[in-house]
Amino acid sequence: MIHQDSIFLADKPLDKTSFDIVALFKREFQLKKIGHSGTLDPKATGLLILCSGKKTKLINEFIDYDKEYNGIIRIGATTPTFDTESEEENLTETESVTDEMIEKIKEKFTGDIEQIPPMHSAVKHKGKPLYKMARKGETIERKPRQITISELYLKRISDTEIFFNVSCSKGTYIRTLANDIGAELGVGGYLKTLQRTRIGKYKLEEFADETKGVKYKILKD
Repeated sequence: MIHQDSIFLADKPLDKTSFDIVALFKREFQLKKIGHSGTLDPKATGLLILCSGKKTKLINEFIDYDKEYNGIIRIGATTPTFDTESEEENLTETESVTDEMIEKIKEKFTGDIEQIPPMHSAVKHKGKPLYKMARKGETIERKPRQITISELYLKRISDTEIFFNVSCSKGTYIRTLANDIGAELGVGGYLKTLQRTRIGKYKLEEFADETKGVKYKILKD
């Protein structure tokens, strides 16, 4: 029997929303109250922290932690959503991109930087999520936000793909980072794969327990 006041580390599968995992755990473990501490997009996988019962008061604390991700940036194309949820466009040759360019670009995207939230995001404008406006073809001006990227590793693994590992502050959009890196390289880019591997001191691992295809473990007090 799962205690009503619990903290779960879960490995979110591809094409599931963060809310899907919340609903699954609530149903399977008969929890009265549960929430997650930071959304992962459907096309992202990896660490999701869920808090139930009295532990939900810790959600904001987890949200404030820095996070670590790895994945692949597809260069030589863009998508409207900055990831694989929409179709490729603006296809471009990538022969002009060199390893030296990729190495140098890390300097621009490390440290305290400004980032503009994507239109396809849950950021609200006059009480309305931007993604709802984006789906109607609307675009509005968004103010840049300051974020911190403490570490950024980039390595080209094919003509059109760059592997990355990044440690960053809360509020960082990795989709936007991928798009901005592609733009800086002059060929465009979007987020092809993404996995969250760490939230604060908590790391993604091979969790032993599983429910309905979702692996997890419960943190001990």
